[in-house]
Amino acid sequence: MNNLQIDLSKLNYKFIKKPLLVGGKAMEYYGLRKSGNDIDFIAYEEDIKNLIKIYPGRVKDLWGDLGVCPFEFEIWRSISYLKYEDLLSKAKEMDDYYVISKYNLLLMKALAMDKEKYLNDTKMIVKSLIDDLSKQYDSERSSVDAILSEVRDIKFIEKSGW
Repeated sequence: MNNLQIDLSKLNYKFIKKPLLVGGKAMEYYGLRKSGNDIDFIAYEEDIKNLIKIYPGRVKDLWGDLGVCPFEFEIWRSISYLKYEDLLSKAKEMDDYYVISKYNLLLMKALAMDKEKYLNDTKMIVKSLIDDLSKQYDSERSSVDAILSEVRDIKFIEKSGW
């Protein structure tokens, strides 16, 4: 993971709630792949309303997903109808924004995986999550062994992972 430097000051706007970084820059944050040129955020609805007033000539409405796109930013009310409140849990807080959690990023990519780019992103995130979870093996193994050590004569009907 790296600390991306994203300068929101050029928007000349103070967000009511820190926006949520999604898309390619979030993939880059997690070290999964390099991002493209645009920077995607999902923002609190009041922030979207205010930004549209500032940039009325830079609005997108894609099947009900509303966004405003000044400069290199794409700032959305929702993507695949998932809103700020839906995706904020477990986000990583930065100075000026949040970075979507890997789990919620996976959800977003999975919903769009009919496109090859997003299918590939989905596979990268899944591999990364499996790698993250495998780092917990020793700790989990110790906990399981401690539980099992308290019971005599256990007969497993199935056992793997040794």
